[in-house]
Amino acid sequence: MDLKKLFGYEGKTVVVSGAYSGMGLAAARLLQELGANVYTICRRNGRHSKLDFPVAGELYADFGVKADLDALADALPETIDAMFLCHGIALKADASNALEVQKVNFLSHKYLLEKTLPKIAENGSVNIIASTGGFGWQDAFADCAAVVNAPSYEAALDWYAAHPDVIQNGYVFSKQCLCTYVKMKVHAPEYIDRKIRLNAINPGNTITGLTDEFNRNTSPNGDAAEGKAVIEAIFLDSWNGRWATAEEMGYPLVAIGSQIFSYMSGQIIYFDYGMSSVWETDALDAAPN
Repeated sequence: MDLKKLFGYEGKTVVVSGAYSGMGLAAARLLQELGANVYTICRRNGRHSKLDFPVAGELYADFGVKADLDALADALPETIDAMFLCHGIALKADASNALEVQKVNFLSHKYLLEKTLPKIAENGSVNIIASTGGFGWQDAFADCAAVVNAPSYEAALDWYAAHPDVIQNGYVFSKQCLCTYVKMKVHAPEYIDRKIRLNAINPGNTITGLTDEFNRNTSPNGDAAEGKAVIEAIFLDSWNGRWATAEEMGYPLVAIGSQIFSYMSGQIIYFDYGMSSVWETDALDAAPN
């Protein structure tokens, strides 16, 4: 069996944001190996030297700046067969960047897709990296839906400004919004009329370029080792677990966006070695009869 034909990426145009480290890098490298014409998006200039494989094009955008997103949408290829949105930032320990986290980790996805969906080919795919941090999105659905349905970029910013109690530290709500977006938009006309598939993965604890920052920000003292121990106590110690590699997230994302999963859409798939299943069953056990 020809694996390139099975995946269906050979000669196809794909776009990968966050492609210069971690999961996005793993996905971009595999896509290139499968024969795709890969266009990468980086949040900072001068990162191209980190790539050890050829790409069809490299683009830059600060995902927290609307003007950059407008320019990026114009610069992207006229036909995109698969979009992989893998970018995101970490929350600072004092939550001083909560709004920036919202803008980068959710609003940029929503706005960029609204601008570029006409360029995505029929039967194409949109594939998003969210997080297990979005677990419980159903409980936050009304607030998430308000942002998903915001009629403009500015309207979303106004909603954020009016609801600091909802966004709180920023990170969890941004990931819940991504999950809500997938569920709400799967049969929206702009997707279903052209059979553009929309899915997300919720990675568990994964070693990426942001891991050390997450660890430092988890510690009250800014100590990476201390923060790492706190995270492992919450997510890994109960099952003697390990951290995932970036490839263990990037590779499944590529598979989901391929023709192998041509009949799957509107799904949020947890790659957390079962932690979310434990949370679900624990909640059911605790629920009143």
